[in-house]
Amino acid sequence: MNDRGVMTHPADSAAVQKLPTGIASFDVIAKGGLPRNRTTLVSGTAGSGKTVFGVQFLASGIRDVDEHGVFVTFEESARDIRQNMRSFGWDLGEWERDAKLAFVDASPDPELEMIQSGSFDLGALLARIQNAVRKVNAKRVSVDSLGAVFSQFSDQSIVRRELFRIASALKAMGVTAVLTAERTDDYGPVARFGVEEFIADNVMVLRNVLEGESRRRTIEILKFRGTDHQKGEFPFTIVPDGGLIVIPLSAIQLKQKSSNVRISSGNSELDEMCGGGFFRDSIILISGATGTGKTLTVTQFSCRAELPRASVAYCSRSKRAASSSFATRSDGDSTSRRWSVTACCAWCATIPRSRAWRIGSSRFKPSSRSSSRAASRWIVCPPSSASERSRRFVNS
Repeated sequence: MNDRGVMTHPADSAAVQKLPTGIASFDVIAKGGLPRNRTTLVSGTAGSGKTVFGVQFLASGIRDVDEHGVFVTFEESARDIRQNMRSFGWDLGEWERDAKLAFVDASPDPELEMIQSGSFDLGALLARIQNAVRKVNAKRVSVDSLGAVFSQFSDQSIVRRELFRIASALKAMGVTAVLTAERTDDYGPVARFGVEEFIADNVMVLRNVLEGESRRRTIEILKFRGTDHQKGEFPFTIVPDGGLIVIPLSAIQLKQKSSNVRISSGNSELDEMCGGGFFRDSIILISGATGTGKTLTVTQFSCRAELPRASVAYCSRSKRAASSSFATRSDGDSTSRRWSVTACCAWCATIPRSRAWRIGSSRFKPSSRSSSRAASRWIVCPPSSASERSRRFVNS
């Protein structure tokens, strides 16, 4: 009994505990992982990564914390899943032989025709799952996918009843379960039957949206009963030998400290406006309409005399290669030189300096590294490579 005179059970007063999934980037947005001993619905369209998430949840538990698992498949055969997951570095067959993983293969036989007759009951299937859990002492279960088993039954009341039965049975087994479900639209109903999200304790949505000519994957935690999580969509990707990797943008923090050292912009009036020049190691955005002096401002900054031995990279995206002589600078040897700025391809930034090219008149000549005095050189590609335009200057 609490201080208000209300009877409480000891188990009821405990906070919801989180189970780290082993997918570190996902655990960041889940604020610790999935709620322990509860069911989590993972819904998504075709190709959104539902099966990968379900298998990775089990694989991470087996590999990282020695928590055994059971995978229940209603659609793909166990043989196909073993083969498909090898590309991620997960040898499911080896874990089966070591009694760390068990399959419950409930995939349909293509040679048998299913006929619905009378009431439908999942009692036999739940008995198989419970036997597998006991056999390997499983703490994690993945069920893939609910739509495959319920799509052949038209009575929604049966679907809701059996879903509730599955969720209750898994909770009674003391396992943390992931249930996958299909949806037909990335921003439509959460799941196919419209009842799955109400039965499950937790709901996550995976999306694979087509934008222009490319796909963008995102993950969203729709609800966690009794515990907190980060809200909104987060981008993720699926990579070989890594599986699902979430990019928790809201958790990314800028830890680099800003410098208090000022450097000149190359223009005394602009330096005065900025309180003494630009901060060193900072990024400055110069925006303006055509003809307002953006390129000239950048050129003044690049040609300032304070850093005679510094390297300067000047990149320009233009539609046509062009050459113009527009800047002079006093180098370390007090010699005034005039630079010829030429647009060429972005590949030039990757050329070793020993293979650099220097502009001499209108021809490209190999540069020499044996110069004893400071010299200004533009590193550019041969003209045949000029597809992506860029400029790069290196002071030897």
